[in-house]
Amino acid sequence: MVVIAPRIDPRLVAALARIDDPRCPIAETNRRLGRIAAGLGFPKPSYQQVRVIVHALRRRKLDPDIGELLLDFMLRTRSPEQILELLTGYK
Repeated sequence: MVVIAPRIDPRLVAALARIDDPRCPIAETNRRLGRIAAGLGFPKPSYQQVRVIVHALRRRKLDPDIGELLLDFMLRTRSPEQILELLTGYK
């Protein structure tokens, strides 16, 4: 009998954030997370749950938060124009 989790434990989501590699297929990430879940005694998350979370994590990595933008501004790694473009969405 296969046991399926209705929700992914926050510790597994944290593990997923650490093990996700955008160069690696989500299916492989799902297999790795399944091994971690088994090691922790949790049910294996469904592929669909993992896929949705991975896509959300990857989107989040692409979108800098305000703290990152302010740090970039202070360190002059982004121009003020680039920061305004990111904040407003206009180019």
